[in-house]
Amino acid sequence: MTKIRSVAIYGKGGIGKSTTTSNLSAALADMGKRVIQIGCDPKSDSTNNLRGGRSIPTVLDAIRSGKVVEIEDIVYEGFGGVLCIEAGGPEPGVGCAGRGIIAAIELLRQKKVFEEYRPDVVLYDVLGDVVCGGFSVPIREGVAEQVYTVTSADFMAIYAANNLFKGIQKYASSGGALFSGIIANSVTLPIQREIIDDFASRTSTTIAEYVPRSDTITRSELLGQTAIEYDPDSEQADVYRSLARTLLQNEEKYVPKPLEAAELKVWAESWSDRLLTKKNDARSTSGSRNIASTST
Repeated sequence: MTKIRSVAIYGKGGIGKSTTTSNLSAALADMGKRVIQIGCDPKSDSTNNLRGGRSIPTVLDAIRSGKVVEIEDIVYEGFGGVLCIEAGGPEPGVGCAGRGIIAAIELLRQKKVFEEYRPDVVLYDVLGDVVCGGFSVPIREGVAEQVYTVTSADFMAIYAANNLFKGIQKYASSGGALFSGIIANSVTLPIQREIIDDFASRTSTTIAEYVPRSDTITRSELLGQTAIEYDPDSEQADVYRSLARTLLQNEEKYVPKPLEAAELKVWAESWSDRLLTKKNDARSTSGSRNIASTST
C-alpha cells in the first residue's frame, strides 16, 4: 500500500474550511487521485457539496443505531468518486462535540477503511474554534501528518489560527502533526493580504494559497456543488486546482511560533491604527478633491 497523504484542515466556524476542503477533494479527484474526505464538524455538512447538497448518515448515527456497523453504512461516494464520511456530533445538549471524531477514527481503524479503499489523500475537515478534546485528535494522535488552517483577515479567524498553532506546538514533541501552511480565504483587497502576510511573518508560518471571494462559490453552493463541478473552467476552480497541486507537492512540516495573548492584542491594535490612518487619509484626499472641484 502506497503512503497516504493525510491532511487536517482547520478553521473557525463559518470561515470556509468545508468549502475549501470539498473543493480540494473535487480538484484532487479531477486529477485522478483517490480521495477520502472526513467531516469532523458536529454540523455534519462537510461533504454536502460533493453530493448535490445532500447530507449523509454519520458515524455516530450508525453507532447509536445499535446495529453492527458495516463500511457501507458510513462511507458514501460523491463527485468524482470522492469517498465521503461524516463523524457527526452528540445529541443536542449531551456530551462532547468532539466525541464524533474520536468514535469515527476508532471505527475507521477497526473496519480497516483505508486498507479497503487505498486512498491517495485523506482530508480531515476539522472545526478550529477550539483545539481540545476530540478536535485535537487529528493533531495529537498521529492521524494526520500535515495541518493547514483556513483563515481570513478577520481577527477572530486569526485568533483561532493562533490557537491552532499553540495546539500544534504543544503536541509536536510527542509525535503530533506539524504545520504546512495558511490558506488565506476571501482575500479580495490588498490590505487583507497584507494583514495575513504579517500574521504569517510574526508566527513563522507560510502561505499555501490565496483564495479570493467569488460569486462562483455562492452559485455553486446554492446547487450543492463545488466550483470544480459547477464551473470547471472558472478562475475559482483554477485556484483550487493550484491549491491541490501545492498540497500534493508540499513537504514542509514545521512547528509554528504562536503569539502570546498580549502579543496578539498589541498586533491587532497596531493594524487597527493603520486601518484608521488609511481611512482618515482617504477622507482627507477626497475632501481636498471636492474643495478643488468647487473652487474651479
